[in-house]
Amino acid sequence: MGLSLPAESSALMRDKKTLSKLRLNLKRNRREDHSSKMDECAEAFRYEDCKDQFWNPERFSLLYGTPIWDQADQTQRLRLNQLYWVAYYAQIISAEIATIHFNAMSATGLYGLADYREVCDVLDLESSQERAHINVFRVVAEQVEADLFGERVFTRPWRGPFFETMIFPNSNAIKRWYKRVALKFFGQLSSSNAFIASQYLTVRGLRTLNGKMVQQGLSDFYADLPDQAGAPMPAAISHYHYMDESYHFNSSCIIGLDVVRSLPAPTAFERAVTNAAIAGCQRDHANFSVVVNGLFWYEPATFPTVYKVLRGPLFEMSDADAREWMRRSFCEENEGVRLAQSQHEVASASYERFLDPLEFINTKNRTLAIMRKASLERYLKQNKRALSRLKGVA
Repeated sequence: MGLSLPAESSALMRDKKTLSKLRLNLKRNRREDHSSKMDECAEAFRYEDCKDQFWNPERFSLLYGTPIWDQADQTQRLRLNQLYWVAYYAQIISAEIATIHFNAMSATGLYGLADYREVCDVLDLESSQERAHINVFRVVAEQVEADLFGERVFTRPWRGPFFETMIFPNSNAIKRWYKRVALKFFGQLSSSNAFIASQYLTVRGLRTLNGKMVQQGLSDFYADLPDQAGAPMPAAISHYHYMDESYHFNSSCIIGLDVVRSLPAPTAFERAVTNAAIAGCQRDHANFSVVVNGLFWYEPATFPTVYKVLRGPLFEMSDADAREWMRRSFCEENEGVRLAQSQHEVASASYERFLDPLEFINTKNRTLAIMRKASLERYLKQNKRALSRLKGVA
């Protein structure tokens, strides 16, 4: 005789609405998976083929709206537009390497519960897609930097998931050490605690929410082209990436905000860990940057790289000229600064709405208190101080 057990169903199985959303998102992501297109682009990309085309809408250009942009000629603006793509996706590479690891940790933590396999299948598919994304971003970015500079500028050597995710953070040796310890600790907790595992997806949702806004603009550039066959390949890659990431954002919302309701109420420890992780996201996104509007880099950390770009073959500025144009662009109010500040304010408001349904979020996170400390006055003051200490690096 077979084993006879009483029929039981988990809280997730009883939540038909959430289960339906989860299954539909997974089904559509499988059907519309762009990994193969990404791999084809990685094989076929040649910078020479699209070197003379804009890859993004003009506003998505490096240093857009600053005096550096204003004085640039058409060829320089073209390169700044392409370098925005390189710099933006260099940051995405760093984030997606970490995502692969934490997806696995969260799947491990949730798989310990009955009936959560489909949640784990969602995360497994996404990790596979992230590997395809990372590969094509690296191929394009490294070709561009090799051609324009002969060295890395925004890209980084291969790194694991426990390094600082932000390429240009407000950091030092002690902060980097602490970040690595905290990331490892959070990963271990996620792999053995279903609630913390689910709330990694809330943190991931926050981190990708602003990215979703930026990436839609990049995707629309390709989608609106009348001749997509003649489009620059990086524009197509942006579109494919956005299509995949739209499903990833959906799953962050479903798991972080809906599936969590099927779990027991969090303990004081679980609430504390979750809020600490969200506060960490706030700290990472506490700044705004005119170098890449839409990324929250700590501007002074970008100065050696911007200086290198200005002194290099693209602009061929003298030391004095590079410093003067940086002063005008980073230490005085201009359109680029205003646009970057506005994007940061939009992100803060969006994060607040995203977190609103979760009752276990503390006041500091619910009001985005850390991010909302950013101001134009603070930005200009820190840049003036940092620029005065900039050493010649090119």
